[in-house]
Amino acid sequence: MDKRFSSRLIHLGERSGESVSRSKTIPITMTSVFSFDDAESLDQVYEGEAKGYIYTRNGNPVHDALAEIMSGIEEGEAALAYSSGMGAISLSILAQVKAGDHIIAAHVLYGGSFQFIRSELARFDISVSFADPVNEDISPYFRPNTRIVYVETISNPTMETVDLEVLAQVAHAHGAKLIVDNSFATPVICQPLLLGADIVVYSATKYIGGHSDVTAGIVVSDKETIGRIYASGLLFGPTLSPFDGWLLIRSLRTLELRIRQHSQNAQELAAYFETHPAIRAVCYPGLSSSPTHAVAQRIFNNKLYGGMLSIDLAGGEPQAYALLRNLETIKFVPSLAGVSTSTSYPARTSHRSLSDEELAKAHISKGLIRISAGLEDIADIISEFDTALARIY
Repeated sequence: MDKRFSSRLIHLGERSGESVSRSKTIPITMTSVFSFDDAESLDQVYEGEAKGYIYTRNGNPVHDALAEIMSGIEEGEAALAYSSGMGAISLSILAQVKAGDHIIAAHVLYGGSFQFIRSELARFDISVSFADPVNEDISPYFRPNTRIVYVETISNPTMETVDLEVLAQVAHAHGAKLIVDNSFATPVICQPLLLGADIVVYSATKYIGGHSDVTAGIVVSDKETIGRIYASGLLFGPTLSPFDGWLLIRSLRTLELRIRQHSQNAQELAAYFETHPAIRAVCYPGLSSSPTHAVAQRIFNNKLYGGMLSIDLAGGEPQAYALLRNLETIKFVPSLAGVSTSTSYPARTSHRSLSDEELAKAHISKGLIRISAGLEDIADIISEFDTALARIY
């Protein structure tokens, strides 16, 4: 290269050498933009006449690889990846509605989703009715302008299982789409599209990532719906870093193995809590005592019920705070689904935006602690909880 030092520093290494071998893992295409040899080539890509990439907000090879995996294991036609779960959730809703429309949402949801649906949509003149799809027929909530029904497969943090088959039939009978947040279940446990749902969303930060080192969101649906969400995403711009996309691909390779162990540990931990006198109630769909256990048995795959559970301490908030202080390796974090067991206090973390009245309606008491069962030896997890509970009860 016949260039001066600073020019060589910028341009050397731009073209990789030829090789008869290739990378065993998907390479990270860590670039914000792609170059073209001429304007005609750029036009062809923009018009869809040639395959290629333009700008990472429009698409990136890592995003496409991740979308292929997610749409494949969800049995969908296409998928999109975004920089957070809320990015995926908000876009999946906004791309389907306009001013004057109405949606129905479960009254027990992740706090961020609840706040977005309750407060942010009102700014766009979109009305909302909150219902209890677990315990009531939601048919009376439909209006001529209802466009969406929004629920979680396993409600956060009460761990109730929604009958997605029935809900999909009801939504479609009224001309509405069913959007399902499947973050707690993952495709290993439940595939909502096969049960009739129209759109599946994920906080991929949770089990899809699974290692507490990436923030991301995923949407899976049919090609037409994904096309509408893609167009909105280009303008709102919650672009996922290619590196974070690569981390998700890495994590997906072990998703089934991890979910099986998370579920096994959660099942044993829930059974332990059911016999402890300090615990007023245990919320876990794998327990026969769960009011939605029969639904979970019918719609879940592999006889697995997930790694998330909640316990309601008889001593309320003071006892909940004391338990959190007395745990050692089990960390108190405002998230979930990492390799290590963790706790969260919904009333002051994920659902802190809810009023006391809204918390009560969602059955989130001040004694409720949400637990994310990790991958440790279950005997060690139970022993640590047992020791901590003995100090406060």
